[in-house]
Amino acid sequence: MEQTRVIRPDKAEAVALLSDKFAQAKSIFLTDFTGLTVAAVTNLRRNFRKSNVDYVVSKNTLVRIAAEKAGYDKLVPFLEGPTALAFGMKDAGAPAKVILDFIKTNQKPAIKAIIYEGQFFEAKQAEAISKLPSRAEVLSQLAGVLNAPLTNLVGSLNAVLSSFVYATKAYADKREQEPAAAPPAE
Repeated sequence: MEQTRVIRPDKAEAVALLSDKFAQAKSIFLTDFTGLTVAAVTNLRRNFRKSNVDYVVSKNTLVRIAAEKAGYDKLVPFLEGPTALAFGMKDAGAPAKVILDFIKTNQKPAIKAIIYEGQFFEAKQAEAISKLPSRAEVLSQLAGVLNAPLTNLVGSLNAVLSSFVYATKAYADKREQEPAAAPPAE
């Protein structure tokens, strides 16, 4: 028989907020922020805000409940020790880029686990994820690929029409230069 959890109203509100973020986020990065100073965390939060990433520190129990509700049971084993979540709300790769850039100078936070576009990934995949193009970049590349054949078609049609116009003009010029033919003799 399944055991039901009784959650206090204030905790239920926190779980609801986390559940909402789990549902809306394109990516979720679980991090261990142990060893970061207050100034470093403030700087990290600033970097996340610039990239439209929500950074949340919450109790593991509440994160566990929200993760299970969202169907992200694979995150549960990683909810040990201090845990913060970086939610990529617009660009799924943004949290990876911010975290890896921050790690270059601070050696922290450590990535525990990743949910990227609904799929679970281990922490070691963060670098590969950070190199993926954003959705806007992919759409731009796709538009370029789709636009190329149309551009070539327009160029080809324009060349055919130009050739026709030049040939017609050359014929007309030649006709003007020919002496007028004498009327036929009767």
